[in-house]
Amino acid sequence: MTATTTAPSAAPEHTRPTVRPPSNRLRAWATRAPLLPALIFMIVVTQLPFVATLVISFFDWNALYPDARSFTGFANYGDVLGDPALRKSVWTTILLTVAVVLASLVLGLALALLLDRKFKGRGVVRTLLIAPFLVVPVAAALLWKHVLYNPEYGLLNGLLHYVGGPQPDWISNTPLLAVEASLVWQWTPFMMLILLAGLQSRDQQQIEAARVDGAGDWQIFIHLTLPHLRRYLELGALLGSIYIVQNFDAVFTITSGGLGTANLPYTVYQSFYQAHENGLASAAGVLVVIGSIIIATFALRVVSSLFREEVGRA
Repeated sequence: MTATTTAPSAAPEHTRPTVRPPSNRLRAWATRAPLLPALIFMIVVTQLPFVATLVISFFDWNALYPDARSFTGFANYGDVLGDPALRKSVWTTILLTVAVVLASLVLGLALALLLDRKFKGRGVVRTLLIAPFLVVPVAAALLWKHVLYNPEYGLLNGLLHYVGGPQPDWISNTPLLAVEASLVWQWTPFMMLILLAGLQSRDQQQIEAARVDGAGDWQIFIHLTLPHLRRYLELGALLGSIYIVQNFDAVFTITSGGLGTANLPYTVYQSFYQAHENGLASAAGVLVVIGSIIIATFALRVVSSLFREEVGRA
């Protein structure tokens, strides 16, 4: 009698476990998972304080009388928009922003055109021109207030004394111009870097073809360079506006908000730290944030259009 062995039969096809590929949603979450800690940190650091500010803006809340706070709805926003001092600070903010942005763009364009040319020591000159943007804002304001503007030992009056000129008190005579000059000095390198990047991305073959056709430097600048730099000029203007609208250091350090130089951030500071009106200060702060978001939206659109142009060109 012989024993027969039979090989185990293969499992039916329908009983085999099937390995499904991960879905697109799972793959997307796996890709984003390393970014979640940074996202949570950003929400905690930026959004939660803004939500708290938004809630406080609906209350009549004086820090000197914390037990007397009460819900007032949009009354604080009405008080803020109807306050003559605040309306004046809004106008001052607009003047300050427009003047600084325009002057910085013009000077930045001139410096970018200079650095776009090849000359000996260009790297050293570029580093020196970028340096003002790297200075701490408070230190830059102190530098202009004491080293340049001081009527007794300032550099400006020293030069005027050397040539026999007058000895004005720059901050008292031209307070807003004094603040604007310090900001222009600090923000011109920023505009220069953006416009220099735009200049170096020009199509050199198109420029050479224009020169072959007899176009001069001015014609090339008007008809080729400026149209190419339009997006970069818009980007510099929008980004500069976002930061200068929120500028506090120069106004606080140079003039302490006096002599008609109080802008929106300084008005918020006065309401919060001097008048102790937490509700009014929060409402004004929310309005500043809304204005900055509107400007930032246009800036993001310009940036996205620049990226699309670069990708299309590549």
